[in-house]
Amino acid sequence: MSSISTTINHQVTISNFIRGESRESIITEIYNDLNARHRSISSKYFYDDLGSSLFEEITTLYEYYPARTEKSILRHIAPEILKDIDGLDIIELGSGDCSKISILLDTVPSSKINRILYIPVDVSEMAILKSAELLSYNYPGLPIHGLVADFIKHLNGLPGIKKRLICFFGSTIGNLGNAEACQFLSNIRKLMRPGDCLLVGFDLVKDQQILEAAYNDPQGITAAFNKNILEVVNRIAETNIYPDLFEHIAFYNPGKSRIEMHLRAIQEMVIESRYFPDIIHLEKGDSIHTENSHKYTTKDIQGFGTVTGLHLDNIYMDAHQWFGLGLFKLLN
Repeated sequence: MSSISTTINHQVTISNFIRGESRESIITEIYNDLNARHRSISSKYFYDDLGSSLFEEITTLYEYYPARTEKSILRHIAPEILKDIDGLDIIELGSGDCSKISILLDTVPSSKINRILYIPVDVSEMAILKSAELLSYNYPGLPIHGLVADFIKHLNGLPGIKKRLICFFGSTIGNLGNAEACQFLSNIRKLMRPGDCLLVGFDLVKDQQILEAAYNDPQGITAAFNKNILEVVNRIAETNIYPDLFEHIAFYNPGKSRIEMHLRAIQEMVIESRYFPDIIHLEKGDSIHTENSHKYTTKDIQGFGTVTGLHLDNIYMDAHQWFGLGLFKLLN
């Protein structure tokens, strides 16, 4: 698996695994998903520069409880999680901005910060560059090796030869179906060595009104974030999709314990691209499924440990039990 590496400064190196991917295969994936019986666009296409910026804005909204709740838990457990920092590699999958990892790094004495290697992994190169710049300033001497990568496809490209703490925050695991999540965690386990830890954020099952409010903010930021995925597709595949011809839909599906996000066509339309083998016809009311966000019980989290063979050391939760951070370890 090849990558293109760039040294930004004495602290920061960026390796890009996505730049070398075949554009043809990406466009084929987009066409097949849009043309399927149940139309969809992979949620990984949310995070261009604008999408990443919009998501950062979402995390500051009052309605969007997951970010602030997870951060409150991290502040409480950070000293325990980083009690042994000598020779530690911290890998953050889907790193986005650096607000969560900063909570952990704040517990590290400045004299020991150079003993940690931080490895952010994100599909947005701009997000990694922005966070690396800020972290370099806030934590002088912290080595950073950013990976521009799809963490589902490029797990084998994860660097690090020392003891590793792998962080998967934000309940990003909820974007995967149960079988996919189990497979993903199993794949991570195969890369882990005895003593390595995996810290995973899980959004927990709660009142439906609270869940739906988090994805339907009155300011319309989540709607703008959802519609922006169409602009990303337009740019990649040179399609003629008009985001204003879609409405943002987000609802809780109790049977599948997940929030579903869709874009629903408000009129009939035809999607075309010179790279597509055929046109795609949408009727008024047709839906494009853009994201799932599964919600979990403590039993579900325990089940992930059982299926993957990882030891579940602890589930750290807030007082309301709205969010949980599961700490998994690979034992000897």
